[in-house]
Amino acid sequence: MKKGIHPENYRLVAFKDMSNEDVFITKSTVETKETITHEGVEYPVFKMEISRTSHPFYTGKSKLIDTAGRIDKFKTKYATRAK
Repeated sequence: MKKGIHPENYRLVAFKDMSNEDVFITKSTVETKETITHEGVEYPVFKMEISRTSHPFYTGKSKLIDTAGRIDKFKTKYATRAK
């Protein structure tokens, strides 16, 4: 390996899936400002929207996303500007 190109600040970080509240611990260099206590130990926490425990590919379940509602909101919001 080349010297001086790899980060030196690896530490244990808690990654929290916000969709299902799953937490897993791994080494990372990600910068965080919040902490969480998991199994009696305090870790820096990185919040994610999706992880291996909630992704449809890994779970085999599909999640319904309200794209139509978002598109309708966008159209009504910007309908007056188009004229």
